[in-house]
Amino acid sequence: MPDVPTIAESGFPGFDASSWFGLVGPAGLPREIAAKIAVDIARILKQADMRERFVAQGADPIGSTPEQFGLHMQNETAKWARLVKASGAKAD
Repeated sequence: MPDVPTIAESGFPGFDASSWFGLVGPAGLPREIAAKIAVDIARILKQADMRERFVAQGADPIGSTPEQFGLHMQNETAKWARLVKASGAKAD
């Protein structure tokens, strides 16, 4: 939609909202197992055929460590919690 202005062009510079997906395991999952799964997933996401499949759907496959993904989830939760609180939205 080339004639539709971006969010920044509409007066909201710095706006950042994106979808993301990840794999999480049960509480207490041993670190070495989580690390092995993360390495395997990162390897798979680097394969040309898998990368192409994700990119064709508009995704940017990353493949990070459990610690990096945990930090990302914490940051996203904090960001959206502030916005929900500021909006006054309530769950019914």
